[in-house]
Amino acid sequence: MPLFRRLILVLMLALPVCIGGTAMAQGAPPRVTAADQVLGDPNAPVTVIEYGSFACPHCAEWQIGVFRAFKERYIDTGQVRFVFRDLPTQPVAEAIRSASIARCAAPGRYFDVVHTLFLWQGTARNFGPVREWYSRAVAETGRTPEEIAACMADPAVEAAIWRTAQGGSAAGATKTPTFFVNGQKMEGVVPIEDLAAAIDPLLNR
Repeated sequence: MPLFRRLILVLMLALPVCIGGTAMAQGAPPRVTAADQVLGDPNAPVTVIEYGSFACPHCAEWQIGVFRAFKERYIDTGQVRFVFRDLPTQPVAEAIRSASIARCAAPGRYFDVVHTLFLWQGTARNFGPVREWYSRAVAETGRTPEEIAACMADPAVEAAIWRTAQGGSAAGATKTPTFFVNGQKMEGVVPIEDLAAAIDPLLNR
């Protein structure tokens, strides 16, 4: 069996779960590189990395309920660099397909797709059909459906998703969403107050 396929099987056997509570621990995620999707000032004093899954309802809850206030308070003011990384959960096929659509978006459109996927996730999950969820996401990519389909057909896209997930798992991200605030791990639907408690002391150093 090819190494890549063996890696996928190993990761799926230890697939992360989607959680809603908040817990804290220490971890060391892989450093941010040009391969990452980043919002905010690259020289911001604090880096917040989210490991999430587009199939996780708690990730959608955080995106819809917390992200806007977090962005306005920290990202838009240049205090935080925000990174989103894939950590697929069940159902895996939907998690991978949606993540692939986001990765295939035109430059500068990735987070538009992320927001759309999370905004409409509940509708797709509860009422369907899932194909309309994908179509809404594709419409935000800045590319044609044909261009997105061609991009998604490239095995390198899915391989990159699993590499990202492997890095998160190695850092101790076994649940979604998981956040790292300059390396400090926080799990679950973390409220803005808890994020502030972790971020603000780092800004005053």
